[in-house]
Amino acid sequence: MSIVDYGMGNLRSVQKAFESFGGKCNITSKVDEILDSDGIILPGVGAFPDAMENINKLNINKALKNAAESGVPILGICLGMQLLFDESDEVRLTEGLGLIKGKIKKFDINLKIPHMGWNSLNILKNSPILEGVKDGSYAYFVHSYYAELEEDSLDADSFYGINVPAAVSKGNVFGLQFHPEKSGDAGIKMLKNFWGLL
Repeated sequence: MSIVDYGMGNLRSVQKAFESFGGKCNITSKVDEILDSDGIILPGVGAFPDAMENINKLNINKALKNAAESGVPILGICLGMQLLFDESDEVRLTEGLGLIKGKIKKFDINLKIPHMGWNSLNILKNSPILEGVKDGSYAYFVHSYYAELEEDSLDADSFYGINVPAAVSKGNVFGLQFHPEKSGDAGIKMLKNFWGLL
C-alpha cells in the first residue's frame, strides 16, 4: 500500500498508525509505485490550491484517477478527503480530483474556526470503513472547510453548527474529514477496515 507524498501531509503518523497493527505502507511520490499499489492513502494538511498544484505537477492526479477506475481502494484523510471532490473555494476556486461529486466550502457559522478537537460521529449508513465502529464514537477534527455533497456519498456526519460530512465514499473511494490516526481505538479500527479491503 502507498501513502502519497505530495509535500503536504502528516505522512509518518499515518504510517505509524498502520504499523501498529502490522500494516506495511510505502511513502512515495512516484507515479509508477502509486499505480502498482493495492491500496492508496491520500493524507493532507494545508490549503487545497497548493495541494492540487503539487499533485498536478507530479502527475499524481492521473495516477489517482487511474487507480480509482481500476477499483483500487483509496482513502483520503482530512485535506486528502477534500481533494477527492470536484472543486473547492478555499483561497480561490480550484478544481479537485473529481472522484466524488461535491464542493468544498468555508464554514459560515457562529463558532470558532477551525473546527478543532474531538467530536462525535453520527453513522448514517453501512460502510466497509465504519464496520464495527459504534455510533457516537469520537474522532479528532482540524479543519476550516467542509464538503457539500450528494447524500448518497455520505456515510457519517458530525455536528458543529451544521451537519459536517465526516465519512464519505463512492465505490472503492473513501474519505475521512477527521484524523483517524489521532482518533484512538475508533480511528485505528477504521484504518484496519481499510487495510482489510486490500
